[in-house]
Amino acid sequence: MTASLPPHEAAPAGWTALAEAARRVAESVAALPDPGARTPEQQAVVAAAQDTARSHRVRFLDEHVDTVYDRLTEGRTVNLRIGELVEAAAKEYPGLVPSEDQLAVERGRPQAAKEGHEIDQGVFLRAVLRSSTVGPHLVDAMLRPTARARDLLPEFLRDGVVQLEAVRLERIDGVAHVTMCRGDRLNAEDGRQVDDMETAVDLALLDPGVRVGLLRGGVMSHPRYQGKRVFSAGINLKELSSGGISLVGFLLRRELGYINKMVRGVHTGTDPDSGPDAPGRWHTPLVEKPWAAAVDGFAIGGGAQLLLVCDHVLAASDAYLSLPAAQEGIIPGAANFRLGRHVGPRLSRQVVLGGRRLWATEPEARLLIDEVAEPRDMDAAIDRALSRLDGDAVLANRRMLNLAEEPPDAFRAYLAEFALQQSLRIYGEDVIRKVGRFAAGAARAAGAT
Repeated sequence: MTASLPPHEAAPAGWTALAEAARRVAESVAALPDPGARTPEQQAVVAAAQDTARSHRVRFLDEHVDTVYDRLTEGRTVNLRIGELVEAAAKEYPGLVPSEDQLAVERGRPQAAKEGHEIDQGVFLRAVLRSSTVGPHLVDAMLRPTARARDLLPEFLRDGVVQLEAVRLERIDGVAHVTMCRGDRLNAEDGRQVDDMETAVDLALLDPGVRVGLLRGGVMSHPRYQGKRVFSAGINLKELSSGGISLVGFLLRRELGYINKMVRGVHTGTDPDSGPDAPGRWHTPLVEKPWAAAVDGFAIGGGAQLLLVCDHVLAASDAYLSLPAAQEGIIPGAANFRLGRHVGPRLSRQVVLGGRRLWATEPEARLLIDEVAEPRDMDAAIDRALSRLDGDAVLANRRMLNLAEEPPDAFRAYLAEFALQQSLRIYGEDVIRKVGRFAAGAARAAGAT
C-alpha cells in the first residue's frame, strides 16, 4: 500500500515523509512470513520500520491533527464516533491509520499473530483527544445516543423491557434495572457486552419514566456459580487471547461510551424533540441520572471500574473487589484516573499495582462501598438505597460533584494517553503470554467438564 492524499489535496508538511515510511512498513511486511512465523531478525526489521513510521505519524499529527479532524468531520459539523473516525481517516489519509483491509486480516488472527496495526490507531486517537480544539468534539460525539438505542427506544418506552444478548433492561417503578446476564461466563466483558451495555444505558437515560439506574449481575449458569448472582469477572481474557478484544470497538468505546455517559449523561443536542431548544432542555443538552450498583459475588477488573462512577455502591457481605489488570499486563481503563480520589494514592497502588483484593467487610473497602448487607438482605437494601437517590436535588448535586472530581479536560487528557498506552500493552509480549496461558487453562477446564 502506498500512502498518498487524494490528487486535489495539497500535501501538508511532513506528509511525504510519513507516506514513504508507511510504504516501507508495507513492503517489509509483504516480504516476510506472518508474524508468528518470523525469526527474531525478521521481527526486528519490521519493528524498526514501524518505529520510524510511528515517529513520523507523531510529528505529523502534532502539527496537523486539528486540520485532519476538521476535514474528516466537515469542520466539526458531523459527529463521528471513534470507529467511524478511524475508518474515515483510513480513507482520507491512507497510511495514517490502518486500512479496513489490514484490520480485516488482523481480526482473523489470534493476538499473538497480529501485526499490531491498532497501535497506529492509538497514536492517532491520542493526538485527537489531547487537542483542546478538536478533542472535546470527539468526546461529545461519543456521548450521543447510538443508532441502535434510538431504534429500540419506542419498544422500551412502550413495554418497559428490552432483552439483549448480554444485558436485560427493565423499568420498574421509575428504576432502570440494568442486569448483566452473561451467565455462562460470569459477565466477563467482550465486544457484545460493551455494545449491549451502551444500548441499555442510552435507553435508561433517554426514557423520561426512568429516574434512577441500577447495575447488577444476573443469576449464573456457569458450573462453579450456578444459581448465584455475580456482578462481573472483568475483561474476557480468552477473547483477548483469540484476538477478539479491539482497541477502538471495546477498550476505548467502553470508556468514552457508556461509562462516560453514566458520569456525564447522554447528549441529545441533535435530537429535534429533546435538544437544547426543546422545552426544559435550554440549560444543557445532557440528560443524566443517578446510578447505583449492587455487587453480588465479586466485581473484578472492569466490574470494579463501574463502581467508581456510581453514586451509591451496595455489596453483599461475602463479595470482593479487585483490579488485576497490572498482573494481566494491561491498564484497568479509567480506574487509574478515578481510584485515587476514592481511596487515596497508597491504597490505589496496592490495588492496581499489587493486585490487592478488597473484601466488602474490610474497613478499607468502605472507601469504595457505601453499604454492606447480608446476601439474604440485598433486595431490601437495594430498595432503600434507590429511594435515597430518587430526590429532586440529587441530579444537580451529582453534576457538581462530578464536575469537581472529574473535570472534562482532565478526563480527556487521561483518555488521550490511555489510547496509546493501552494499544501498546495489548500487544506486549508479556500480555500475550499471560492471556495465552489463561485461555489454555480455560480450555482444559472446559474439556474436563
